[in-house]
Amino acid sequence: MRAVGLSTHIWANNTRSILLLAGFPVLLVAMLYGVQLILLGLGWYEGTGQGLGADMALAASWLGYTVPLAAVIAAVWFVIAYLGHQAMIDAFTGARKVDRKSEPELYNMLENLSISRGLTTPTLRIIETDGLNAYASGLHAGRYSVSVTRGLLNTLTPDEIEAVLAHELTHVINKDVRTMVIAAIFAGIISVIAELVFRGLFYAGRGRGSKNTNAGPLILIGIAFAVIGFALAIVIRMMLSRTREYVADAGAVELTKNPDSMISALRKIEGRSSVRAPDELQAMFLDNQPDGRGLEGLFATHPSIEKRVKALVEFGGGRDPGKWTPPSAAVEPAYETAVPTS
Repeated sequence: MRAVGLSTHIWANNTRSILLLAGFPVLLVAMLYGVQLILLGLGWYEGTGQGLGADMALAASWLGYTVPLAAVIAAVWFVIAYLGHQAMIDAFTGARKVDRKSEPELYNMLENLSISRGLTTPTLRIIETDGLNAYASGLHAGRYSVSVTRGLLNTLTPDEIEAVLAHELTHVINKDVRTMVIAAIFAGIISVIAELVFRGLFYAGRGRGSKNTNAGPLILIGIAFAVIGFALAIVIRMMLSRTREYVADAGAVELTKNPDSMISALRKIEGRSSVRAPDELQAMFLDNQPDGRGLEGLFATHPSIEKRVKALVEFGGGRDPGKWTPPSAAVEPAYETAVPTS
């Protein structure tokens, strides 16, 4: 955290946002080409009869007609996503808007933190789930939102809740939130579109014969483009550098002047952050840990709680109380004693 400057971090996130926007139509064109190759392989269109290279060139020539159409579709999607991204996120996560009247203490916390940084208070939302988590969303000032789960409110102390709100507000200040929304809504939809399109093509191709001698290679190459589309969508989500969580943790400490509350909040959230939401949105949450299957950690969007706590102890001067056990199952004390690190 010590090596990360705020201005540099904000600049890097602005750059990533531009790259994410530029990457969306590029992925769309690549997937479109793959679809055209599969259509040739399945016999929906007649090939050249002059070999694999000629058929691939034929499919590429169609891009002159299909790319403008894809560009129009992409532009329409951008407009829809820009205007309705919050509604989409709310629909996926179940978040609902609350105000000062319904949640006075929570609203006042967020308002006070926002005023301390001269910001317009983001819209406050609550997700009715037992999981302990939170996220910030929005694309520009006046449309930012901070959402927290009911489980988090029922489990954390007021100081810990304030630290979580400060963490999410730091994402807003650092422009992390814009990058995350772009990845979740704009780039993340790529994987959904790819899956739906290619499933539809294979179902449609059942029983339809192809006289093209290059059918097998064309289909395989088309599938390769689909795989590349999926992989690049993941890479784009990985552009949401894990360092953003370290910086947001540090920002919470700066806002609240209370590293111990951020640490204890993370300890309570550890292992209890599960919230039902698409993978593309999970990257936006305060915590999103891999489930232990496959190459655990390789494609993780967040550093482990252990690493985040260690950073706060080392650089923020906080105290680690150790892993937390819920009071209903606790054998006093509620926290396991942390093992000192050298």
